[in-house]
Amino acid sequence: MAFDGMFLRQVVKQLQPVVGSRINRIYQISDTEVLFILKRHQKYQLMISCHSSYNRIHLTDYQYPTRSTPSNYIMILRKYLEGGSVKSIQQAGLDRYLTITISNRNEIGDRINLELYVELMGKYANLILIKDGKILDALKHIPPFENTRRIIHPGITFKPTESQDDKIDPYSIEEIKSNENLFEKLVGFSPLLSNEFHFRMNRGQSYKEILDFIDNSSKIYISKINDQELFHCLPLTHLKTEPVEMEICSGLDFIYFSKEERERIRQQTGDLFKFTRKEIKKQENKIIKLEEALEEALNCDIWRRYGDALYANSGTETKGLTSITLKDWNDDSLTIPLDPKLDLKGNAKKCFQKYRKGSSGQKYISEQLQQAQANLEYFQLLQQQLEQADFNSAAEIRQELEDNGFLRNKKSLKKKKKNEEPHYTKISFNDKLIYVGKNNIQNDFITFKKSSRIDTWFHVKDLTGAHVVITTQTPNEEEIRLCAQLAAYFSKARQSSSIPVNYSLVKNLKKIPGNKLGMVSMKEYNTIYIDVDEDYITKILGNN
Repeated sequence: MAFDGMFLRQVVKQLQPVVGSRINRIYQISDTEVLFILKRHQKYQLMISCHSSYNRIHLTDYQYPTRSTPSNYIMILRKYLEGGSVKSIQQAGLDRYLTITISNRNEIGDRINLELYVELMGKYANLILIKDGKILDALKHIPPFENTRRIIHPGITFKPTESQDDKIDPYSIEEIKSNENLFEKLVGFSPLLSNEFHFRMNRGQSYKEILDFIDNSSKIYISKINDQELFHCLPLTHLKTEPVEMEICSGLDFIYFSKEERERIRQQTGDLFKFTRKEIKKQENKIIKLEEALEEALNCDIWRRYGDALYANSGTETKGLTSITLKDWNDDSLTIPLDPKLDLKGNAKKCFQKYRKGSSGQKYISEQLQQAQANLEYFQLLQQQLEQADFNSAAEIRQELEDNGFLRNKKSLKKKKKNEEPHYTKISFNDKLIYVGKNNIQNDFITFKKSSRIDTWFHVKDLTGAHVVITTQTPNEEEIRLCAQLAAYFSKARQSSSIPVNYSLVKNLKKIPGNKLGMVSMKEYNTIYIDVDEDYITKILGNN
C-alpha cells in the first residue's frame, strides 16, 4: 500500500467540498476509527482511521456500525467540535499529516478556533485536538517514557511532526536523473511510487509528465499482487497487472472497509474468535476423555469376571498384594489388580462396584459424548460464520451465544429491538429476491419466517454454511447456479471445486427437535455440483 505524501495531496483535494460545512455529529466506530457527519448543501461522512496498518482519511458513503458507548476521547471531540464549521483542510507540505481548522463557540458564546491534527504515519498515526497551541486530547497518548522528544498528552504544548528538510519538494524541480533514489531524495515519495517513476522514465516518459499526471488525477488505481492491494493515483505499470480504476474516496472504501471490519468485530463483540477457538479446544479435549471413559465402560464385564474369580477362591489371602492370578469358572487364568489394603472379599466387592458403574454409565457417557460432538460442530460452525461475518452478523452470533447461556449479556452492545429482522443479505436478481443467511439466527429467520413454503432453498451438502432462499418454485438454470454459488461461497467449502449443493422447496424442510438454531432435515432434494466464481459473487453482492 502507498498512502504517501503525494497520494495524500490528491486526497486532500477530494476533501475540499467539506470546507465550510457544519459538524453535526461525531461517532466512534472502533478503537482507531472516527466518523464525522458534516452538512453544508449536502451530507458528508468523513472517515479518519489511525490504525497502524490501515491509517487514512477520506469521504465515505458506506454505512459503518457505531458504538453505543463512546470513549472519553470522542466525548471531548463532541464537546469542542460538534456545531462548529470546517474553515480549512491543509496538508503540511507533502508530509503525511494535515490540519483541519474548525471554528466554534465556547460555553459563553465567544468564537474560538481549534485544530485537528491528522497524522497518518503507520504505527504513529494519531488524531490530536489542539486549542491555542495546547493539546486538549489525542486518540493515542504518547507518555515521556515512550518518546522524550515528542510527548502527546492533554495539557502539553503541541509539537508538530518534524518536517523532512533533508528532502526536496518534487514540484520545485523540472528534471531528475532516472537512476537516483527518489524515495530518499524527494519528500512525499514512497518506495512504490519511486519504482513507478523509474519504470516509466526508463521507457521514455519524462519526470514532468508523470508529475503532471499525478497532479491532475482524481482516480485511484488498485493492483492486486499475491492477495495484497497496492495502489496510487496513477497506474502502477511496473507491477505489470491490469489495475482497477475508481474514484479516490470510493477506492479507499473498497480497499479498507473489509480489512478493518475484522478488527471492529473483535473490538465490538468481545473477541468472539478467541472464545470460539477456546470452546473448540475444550470440546475436543472433552471428547478424547469421554471416548476413553466409554471404552472402559464398554469393557466393564471384565470386572464382573474378576469379582466372580475372587469369590470362587474365597480362601485366598490378598492383603498386601497389588495383583493376583486366579482361575475363573471357565478355568481361564485372570491377572486381577488388587487394593493391598483390602482382603479378598473387599477386593471382590470393589470389582463388582466398578462393573455396576461401567454398566450403568455406558448410556450416560454416550449421551455426554454425543453432546460434546454436537457442541464441537456448533462452535466450528460459529467460527466459520465469524470468518465471513460483517459486524451486524457477528453481533447476532454473540446474541445467540448469550441466549444459549454460553456468554454473559454484554450491555454495551446495541440490542435488537423486538420484532426487528436480523441483518440477512437480500439480493435482487431477475425480478426475484434471494435471501442469504450468514449465521444461525439469519438462517432460521429466512428459512422459516421470511420465505414462502414454495420458495426454493439451497445449502452446501454435509458441511456448515449459509441458507440461501430464492423466491420462486421453479428457478431457471442461471438462478440455480447463482444460489448454489452463494451457498458454497458462504460455507467452509468456498475454496474447493465441484462443491455439492442441495436444493429443495422450503416445504420439504423441518427443524430438528432439540437441536441448535438453523439445523434442518429434508424429505427430498436435488444436488448440483458448483465451482465458486468469487469475482462474479463479489460483483453480485456489490450491486445490492
